[in-house]
Amino acid sequence: MLADLGAGLQRIAAPWYLFGARAAILYGVARLTADVDVTVQLAERTTGEMLAAALARHGFTLRVSGKDFVARTRVMPFVHEATGLPLDVVLAGPGLEEQFFARVQVMDVDGVRVPVASAEDIVVMKILAGRPKDQEDIVAIAAAHGDTLNTAAIRATLGELEEALAQDDLLPTFEAGLVRARRVRR
Repeated sequence: MLADLGAGLQRIAAPWYLFGARAAILYGVARLTADVDVTVQLAERTTGEMLAAALARHGFTLRVSGKDFVARTRVMPFVHEATGLPLDVVLAGPGLEEQFFARVQVMDVDGVRVPVASAEDIVVMKILAGRPKDQEDIVAIAAAHGDTLNTAAIRATLGELEEALAQDDLLPTFEAGLVRARRVRR
């Protein structure tokens, strides 16, 4: 599926990265997930219809009709026909996602070179999502990476987000996750 996705996105020269549970698994989280999440950056003149057509040539079918859902959510849900796996394509916007693109790591996934959001950015995304399973993923990533996780970068990004969103709970959530991760590593 990732090979087909990469080939389809290459047709329209669209940079992308894997995030969500599949990316967390690559960073040491032991968990199951049914879908694949990616962020795609479309060029100024590339439309969602062009993206859907490029992916259709590689075995993906759009799961919604009409432009309202995509315009409202900036998500294009597909299914990969060969595997039956759901794929959620998030259309990148300016700002934070541009920072995530700058820190992408290319990983080998079953012989396919896949751009993956950095472990630090996965932690930030998981904190923003805020679900209980995301909290567990934060602990697992921090425990798996120990001192190699760039906690200063995570704190800087979360601090910017707290200011932009007028929130004060993101950094404390991260710090609590770090404490739990240290206990897991012992």
